[in-house]
Amino acid sequence: MSLMLNELQNKASSRIAAAQTLAQIEEVRLDLFGKKGELTNLMKSLSAMSDEERRTTGAALNQMRDHLRVSLDNKKEQLETIALNERLQKERLDLSLSPRPEMEGKIHPISQTIDELIAIFGEMGFAYAEGPDIEEDFHNFEALNIPPEHPARQSHDTFYFNESVTGRKLLRTHTSPVQIRTMLDQKPPIKIIAPGRTFRCDDDATHSPNFHQIEGLVIDKNIHMGHLQSCLLDFCRAFFQEDKLSLRFRPSFFPFTEPSAEVDIQCQKNKGSLKIGVGTDWLEILGCGMVHPKVLQNVGIDPEIYQGFAFGMGIERITMLKYNIPDLRNFYDSDARWLRHYGFSPVLLPTITGGLSS
Repeated sequence: MSLMLNELQNKASSRIAAAQTLAQIEEVRLDLFGKKGELTNLMKSLSAMSDEERRTTGAALNQMRDHLRVSLDNKKEQLETIALNERLQKERLDLSLSPRPEMEGKIHPISQTIDELIAIFGEMGFAYAEGPDIEEDFHNFEALNIPPEHPARQSHDTFYFNESVTGRKLLRTHTSPVQIRTMLDQKPPIKIIAPGRTFRCDDDATHSPNFHQIEGLVIDKNIHMGHLQSCLLDFCRAFFQEDKLSLRFRPSFFPFTEPSAEVDIQCQKNKGSLKIGVGTDWLEILGCGMVHPKVLQNVGIDPEIYQGFAFGMGIERITMLKYNIPDLRNFYDSDARWLRHYGFSPVLLPTITGGLSS
């Protein structure tokens, strides 16, 4: 039996060494270890042997089996390495080829306008301020002198998080809470702008549930309406890039300012087209006024010593006017074609020193 085992091992070793392909090494494996393989049959024959023969022959078979399996694995790994190297030589990728052309990214018109606003008001000495999107009733309504029965505080106009009136949370309906937080945290003089997202229950061609506002606040001694008018005139002329643009202030009402005014810009309307800075027509763009004394009292500022003015406008609205964008809903459609048309180059960002885009 030992002579037969030596012959089988030598024969198998020679076949393994001579194998040139993975298919050949697989054939050797099946001839040895398959269901009808030579080693498999020898292992089955152990049951017919005596205990002494089974012990001796079984140990020799196990030793030969382990040796041949190691030889097969080593040869298979060697052939796989050779095959892989051949594939790498044949399937080489030329990484020096030119990349596919990519479209230049564009700055969204809303982001562009916010940068323009920050640049303009920054040059006028305003600091940038921001606050949370989720607000409390106090900062969003109560501190701003907005009474409980005001329509803006109803659920059909405001997104509330719960039904409790005391301490209830909501998505801010304007950026005015930033003014309240700033006046609570800082002592006058105060001069800030607060751009950011706001939320209201509106959705049509000119309104969106999610939109952007910018508000300005100035608190100091001896502030009057003339300062407000001069500030807004300089801003509108800079933003619309019309040096002779005229403004019209119309008396209005807001709970948080007294007196209050709506601001119109000079324009010419002609069969659906709009030209800003010329003509005899007027178009409303923002609201403003002197900060109401009760608002100052609510944040711990003495209205007998300090006065101030505030203003606010929709960023989407002034963006649509400046860049002739007809529908508000397109701002949020994520349409790459629209963005390529109305977007701005990322290397031409507006800055205080660099000016605005034309």
